[in-house]
Amino acid sequence: MKKNWLSVFTMMLSLMFTCSLFSQNWEFVKEKEGIKLYSKLETGRNKKIFKGVTEISVSAEKVFSVLEDVNHTEWWDENISQIKVLQYEKNKKAQYHLIYDMPWPFKDRDLTVDVTSTVNKTSGEFRLVGLPSKGTFAKNKDMIRIKDYRQVWTVKPQKNRAHVELEFFLDPDEKLPDWLLNMVLIDSPINTIKSLKRFVEK
Repeated sequence: MKKNWLSVFTMMLSLMFTCSLFSQNWEFVKEKEGIKLYSKLETGRNKKIFKGVTEISVSAEKVFSVLEDVNHTEWWDENISQIKVLQYEKNKKAQYHLIYDMPWPFKDRDLTVDVTSTVNKTSGEFRLVGLPSKGTFAKNKDMIRIKDYRQVWTVKPQKNRAHVELEFFLDPDEKLPDWLLNMVLIDSPINTIKSLKRFVEK
């Protein structure tokens, strides 16, 4: 009898673990202008991570060269009102401070980001990971510092083109319901990738 209960308990734990893994899978949201959008919940929270996926008709090397060059950001989010490069080592790492221009009555947001660039020499895959820096730029009392942010670009070489993925998470530290923030941020990866495509394909 005890063995039967132990078997049932073990099976239930296994099922719960499997369901937990399954719940972390990306869910397809929509497709717009050749860009597929996916989402899933950030672990332990009701805020969503978003991922945009597309293919661009230029080489992966060209896409990566544009992404990692923080000295040429004219294609970046139009809501970014100011960018100051603090450090840049080509194809390795970068650090920059940026300001998000927010509509009234919200305060502007600022953020200092550390970016790490890596290349898989076997697969030819490029990756850039941007995370918040800690204590690297003085706070402005008229702005709110973004503390929770993640941006991951993955660029994979395909035949005569590049497969591009952008994973994006941002908590603007605003007293708004999670569902509303998710709705506001949902198109961020699509808009960013669209801007990148226009820039590299022109």
